[in-house]
Amino acid sequence: MSPIEEKWNFTSGPQTVPFNGILFDMDGTIIDSTDAIVKYWHLDLAELVRIGKDLGIDPIDLLKDAHGRRSIDTLRLYNAEKANWQCECTVRATRSDESSDIIDISHMEGLVPKQFGQGAKEIPGARELLASLEGANAPWAIVTSGTRPLVNGWLDVMKLAHPKRMITAEDVKQGKPGQVIDLSRGADPECYLLAKERLSLSSNAEGDILVVEDAPAGIRAGVEAGCKVIGLATSHSVDRVVAAGAHWVVKDLESVKFRKDAATTDLTIEISNALVR
Repeated sequence: MSPIEEKWNFTSGPQTVPFNGILFDMDGTIIDSTDAIVKYWHLDLAELVRIGKDLGIDPIDLLKDAHGRRSIDTLRLYNAEKANWQCECTVRATRSDESSDIIDISHMEGLVPKQFGQGAKEIPGARELLASLEGANAPWAIVTSGTRPLVNGWLDVMKLAHPKRMITAEDVKQGKPGQVIDLSRGADPECYLLAKERLSLSSNAEGDILVVEDAPAGIRAGVEAGCKVIGLATSHSVDRVVAAGAHWVVKDLESVKFRKDAATTDLTIEISNALVR
């Protein structure tokens, strides 16, 4: 995780924010699985080399480009024909011997938590926040670029609350970053719009739904979906989180608490120690 620069002032007083639903990114927001992913690919270097060679790129470049993207979108960067959930790659035993092998991306990602669960860390405050939302039957969902086996695997291994609704890589045509490189052009909000629909919240007024995100592309996607966004400075610099348009910026989820009014049943989030701007 990137350290929080000392120049930033995270001392704002508590602020109560009403909401009708809350949508969470996964990696960098609920957990940090960076070490586990790196260990997996380094251990399965033969698989990485095989995919890289077939796509005609350096395997290390492939690993770098895969960070924060759906695996299928990483494949699309290099070879659109192979951008499907079962990627057919060529295996070359010798120069004269070629055969094809099918790589099941969902299955491959699902192995990571099982084999390297000890390499992931909870984002501080995540366990308590998710448990309180689920315990109160509040409407929440996970919206992620990871596949369903990967997300369920992490939630199982780390014994975290499972949402009743989940939007994963298989559910959308376009991942959060879309094909956008220029930050001024925004990001694809499809995933968050779909999550609102699955929670029956599509008709809610703009800003009634909260998104919790760490990645600039995800923050922009949340904003473009008409949500208010809590940005976490866990994986990217504070500058980038602010520039992406987060309405609040916090160090981690220890600054975010769920509250439910027993008399009115209104749902609120209390945000404390946010960035003073």
